[in-house]
Amino acid sequence: MNTTATPTHCPYCALQCGMNLTPAPGGGVEVSERADFPVNRGALCGKGRTAPELLSSRVRLTSPLVRNAGVLEPATWDEALDRIAEGLSRTRTEHGPDACGVFGGGGLTNEKAYALGKFARVVLGTSQIDYNGRFCMSSAAAAGIRAFGLDRGLPFPLEDIPRTGCVILVGSNLAETMPPALRYLTELKENGGTLIVIDPRRTRTAEQADLHLAPRPGTDLALALGLLHLIVAEGRTDEEYIRARTSGWEEARAAAMAHWPEYVERITGVSVPQLREAVRLFCEPEAAMVLTARGPEQQSKGTDTVGAWINLCLATGRAGRPLSGYGCLTGQGNGQGGREHGQKADQLPGYRKLTDPAARRHVAEVWGVDPDSLPGPGRSAYELLDAMGTDIRSLLLMGSNPVVSAPRAAHIEERLKSLDFLAVADVVLSETAALADVVLPVTQWAEETGTTTNLEGRVLLRRQAITPPEGIRSDLYVLHEIAARLGVEKGFPTDPEEVFEELRRASAGGAADYSGITYRRLVEESGVFWPCPAPAGAEGPGDCEDASLDVLPDDPAEDVSSAVLPDDPAEDDIPGGVHPGTPRLFLDRFATEDGRACFVPVSHRAAAEEPDDEYPVLLTTGRVVAQYQSGAQTRRVDELNAAAPGPFVEMHPRLAERLGAADGDSVAVVSRRGRAVAPARITTTIRPDTVFMPFHWPGEGRANTLTNPALDPISRMPEFKTCAVRVESVK
Repeated sequence: MNTTATPTHCPYCALQCGMNLTPAPGGGVEVSERADFPVNRGALCGKGRTAPELLSSRVRLTSPLVRNAGVLEPATWDEALDRIAEGLSRTRTEHGPDACGVFGGGGLTNEKAYALGKFARVVLGTSQIDYNGRFCMSSAAAAGIRAFGLDRGLPFPLEDIPRTGCVILVGSNLAETMPPALRYLTELKENGGTLIVIDPRRTRTAEQADLHLAPRPGTDLALALGLLHLIVAEGRTDEEYIRARTSGWEEARAAAMAHWPEYVERITGVSVPQLREAVRLFCEPEAAMVLTARGPEQQSKGTDTVGAWINLCLATGRAGRPLSGYGCLTGQGNGQGGREHGQKADQLPGYRKLTDPAARRHVAEVWGVDPDSLPGPGRSAYELLDAMGTDIRSLLLMGSNPVVSAPRAAHIEERLKSLDFLAVADVVLSETAALADVVLPVTQWAEETGTTTNLEGRVLLRRQAITPPEGIRSDLYVLHEIAARLGVEKGFPTDPEEVFEELRRASAGGAADYSGITYRRLVEESGVFWPCPAPAGAEGPGDCEDASLDVLPDDPAEDVSSAVLPDDPAEDDIPGGVHPGTPRLFLDRFATEDGRACFVPVSHRAAAEEPDDEYPVLLTTGRVVAQYQSGAQTRRVDELNAAAPGPFVEMHPRLAERLGAADGDSVAVVSRRGRAVAPARITTTIRPDTVFMPFHWPGEGRANTLTNPALDPISRMPEFKTCAVRVESVK
């Protein structure tokens, strides 16, 4: 047996931690540290360490399933694929192409996300495609584009964080969501920097902070405006930077000055002295950063909220300078790449706008189709799911579990049941897959090669370490076969490198330009940061170097790190040289037309749903360290399930006393959308007016039964992070 390790990456969060996989004596693979990868430097959390358990036939799908007489039964691949083609074709014929929906996921590789968007627009001719990343980073993405002209989660590598002077971390619990990243904050403090954490709960991350601000859920916008007011009032703005590198300051300044500290204290519950201390800690160092995550983003005003935090950076000269800036902590494994290459409702590959005629022409030329044949923008994720069974009659879903992860989840579950036809491609029989007419078992991380783009904008190569079980096929194979059955014989290759080569051409010249990145470079380097254009003067991306991975061993378990690669071409031999990638953005100019960052004037407004006499408490939701997203994978791993076996309702002792509830008692949380029941977890680490529920479980403890689908008008992000509830004791 070959025991040589294959260097690859974790299947879970957007850190995309490096790991080595070695064939295990009894089958499967074993994980070991990969200390040379700079993001995690060998560290892995429990999810990464136990990831090989996902490969077991005990937990995964091993055969296609087709529903007959109401029951899912094993079927052949041809039977399952024929059924899907028939269902989609029937819907198109009877109701038109936009009656077919496509729903993707932030865990799909770049190749899969690209192929899925192309499939929707070229094969089905539908505008109705979006993905679950709309529920994650879309508000930060919209705010980044509005301010900087570009969305890349972090405009700097993680290694810069310990070297800055202060970090404001807004709505992120890194200790549980991305444990290996916590070391960057620890090193920040060891180097003399300060950490400010903003979270309604005193989380494990907040316990590390020099200053913890615990605002009322849904008031992060007011908090940022109050801080900016004080920055102006105390004369801490960088006027020279504002004049030289920004526009729109006077309007943004006027909006902030309407938010007096005492007014902000009444809204947020954060005291004026705490506000002043936060301003001092942020402004005194030469360099500082603001990092946001889902807390401020998953709100019906999430885009404006993130914009307010960006304004804070711009007013103090903390963007586009070394060791400073605003960044979004992308969540899903390929949440960054997944939003760049075409599976979003309004987007084409390379982060191009679907409404831009030049973008349509470029991508259509790569695809070999008429630009006018490409449909326009479609519905956003929640709106697409909400339209199922009415305007949308059939759905092809890959890598998502909206029965658990969507807001107002009970309603979405009913919408899924109302479809004429539902096909799901997944690794496990998720709660959504269990409702499908056809379920396809597909390969996963260690069984396939493909690229992902982590939260830094670093493009990485996940390498195949083992052969998939008999009966399992790749998502690329699925799209190829359905396309062929629907009359499109070419254009959907099953080889991921071939797909990536086309993606490079499609992305060339776009905001997220991958045209200078090759599989070969990704083997040799620790990833490449986009934008990375092809050399000037090259006829196409393939001309920049011999990109082929044919130099890699046929046996995926062999040591690719020692494979014989062609010599690097000298930079002088390539027109313009090989672009090194762009670890740090905006140091010379921003990505706007005039090169200036844009202040956007914003003002506080209430959440879509505020407490009242009937629903007097605020609910906020989030994650726990041992589970991931909807839990469809991690709930099947024994060690993780033992550590986090089910949902709970975190509440303050004062609320528990009013209910007469003891720790561990069942309580019901009721919103205008439904009811969830889970054990009480009583703690002083949460505000008395707030309860918290993790969202990883289905059934009666499903947190997203309660959440509010009110949408941000710009990003179309639902308001997961705050809604009004009442809490009842269950006798």
